[in-house]
Amino acid sequence: MRRVVDLREMDRRLARRAISWNAPWTRRVLPAVEEAAEHTKLWCAAAVVMAAAGGWRGRVAAAVGTGAMTVAQVLSNAVAKQLCSRHRPPEDWVPPEDLDDRPDSSSFPSGHTAAACAFTGAVASVWPAAGAACAVPAVMVAVERVHSGAHYPTDVAAGCAIGLAAATLVRAAPRLLWRHAF
Repeated sequence: MRRVVDLREMDRRLARRAISWNAPWTRRVLPAVEEAAEHTKLWCAAAVVMAAAGGWRGRVAAAVGTGAMTVAQVLSNAVAKQLCSRHRPPEDWVPPEDLDDRPDSSSFPSGHTAAACAFTGAVASVWPAAGAACAVPAVMVAVERVHSGAHYPTDVAAGCAIGLAAATLVRAAPRLLWRHAF
């Protein structure tokens, strides 16, 4: 029980420190990252570019990335958020300009991070160079979710775990279906 209390306290301290981090670039770059990631626009645009310019490999990467992202969104938003009701970081920690965009849903897990990690993980398994390129904005999305006060670090970690599990599931699904069909 003591470890849970320690983890919760560390989570709160890290969140508070990240939210108060006020480097000049963070207030310019991270809101743009959040806007791009909203409603998975960033990942859908990346899938379109990969499918159009990447040949066969790009089309497969776009398909598995989009599939994994969809599975992660369902698991994080439709399942986990319904099972785990967690309040977001306190409003008095968050700058007033960031309060307008805070969702009302459960803080746990981060659906944005789940989508980002799922897309990136699935793409990387097909096209490692494109996956590496997607990893940069995926990490920025995770940082932004804590910095904006929308999530605690453990929400983001759980979202990442769900996303990577969704990527693994989507990549393994054809083999599993083939194996059990015959």
